[in-house]
Amino acid sequence: MAEGVFDGLKVIDCASFIAGPAAATVMSDFGAEVIKIEPPGTGDPYRRRATPPVGPGLASNPGFVLDGRNKKSLALDLRAPKGQAVLHRLVADADVFITNYPPPVRRRLAITWEDLAPLNGRLVYASFSGYGEVGPEADKPGFDATAWWARSGLMHLVRAGEETAPARSLPGMGDHPSAMATYGAIVTALYQRERTGKGGCVGSSLLANGLWANGCAVQAALCGEKVVPQPPRERGLNALRVHYRCHDGRWLLLSIAADEWRWEKLKECLGAKVLDDPRFATIAARELHARELIRILDGVFATKDQAEWRAILAAGLIFGIVADMDEIAEDAQILASEAVVPFVDGSSLTVNSPIWVRGQQKRKPRPAPGVGEHSDEVLRDAGYSDPEISALRAERVIA
Repeated sequence: MAEGVFDGLKVIDCASFIAGPAAATVMSDFGAEVIKIEPPGTGDPYRRRATPPVGPGLASNPGFVLDGRNKKSLALDLRAPKGQAVLHRLVADADVFITNYPPPVRRRLAITWEDLAPLNGRLVYASFSGYGEVGPEADKPGFDATAWWARSGLMHLVRAGEETAPARSLPGMGDHPSAMATYGAIVTALYQRERTGKGGCVGSSLLANGLWANGCAVQAALCGEKVVPQPPRERGLNALRVHYRCHDGRWLLLSIAADEWRWEKLKECLGAKVLDDPRFATIAARELHARELIRILDGVFATKDQAEWRAILAAGLIFGIVADMDEIAEDAQILASEAVVPFVDGSSLTVNSPIWVRGQQKRKPRPAPGVGEHSDEVLRDAGYSDPEISALRAERVIA
């Protein structure tokens, strides 16, 4: 295999849960050596599921299966001064340090930028937080559900009308996009290091990423517009940009631009004479009578299964299937484009990181490590002797 973009780069993942560790996962896909620091014993709390699985499932958290891949685990007690000394020794030879611990925790564990920068002038320190580095809530912990989804306005807007309750987010829904922002910040700092020879401190936050994800609505509000939740599907303002239920109970989402030729193409595909109604003759008329058109299209789409409509609409119209989760592993396009890929041991599939570089072959993903699986290996690589490692284990500094 050709040399990876990040071959020879050493990354310390001193973070928990998703956004910080997932940025390290992307770097590992392109060849970086990632050392995950986690507490001895049960390890990163992300290893444990927040909610029980529905029906039979994996013994471990599938999220950690995804975001822990390719990494080496060092179980290290950072509450102990000797544990902090071990980490500082690793940092002296590292390229990137990633953490998303709240600032008070960083201060207690001696892992702030101010603590680590003097140890390594080329270190890129990636700081991820819930609400940003400064301000009255800088020390406040947050999850993507609270800081990315709720605080950004997405939770308020993504629901079927103001009369319905705000919509809940899915696990990791904001964390994984935020991880890509963290990855981008790290790569920017590495590029700066190539130019100047010096490392630096970069960061991102759930709140900033949530506002960016909701940027169109947020910018409209900043420009003085009144932004409200979308109406229920049946009261949609554009019948060609809503979802329809097919005969088999499956759904299709239309996203057809307001061009007359596309309307004519849709009528041809659907073969529904009722669409020749004068109420739908122009773009303005279709918007004015959107509710009536939705009702008519409800009846049309209910006559065929999703697969039939999928074949019919493929004639130049933009639409999407509303996928069931059990379809992902069998989706021909997903597999062909390597959006999901197999683990190197063939145990299962995993979600690929969403970027590619022409001419680069990503590392075949290795399963997530056990807690402390690589403690001895990591310390030996850092210059510790076997007696020193045994002493640290005896004092429960490592595990």
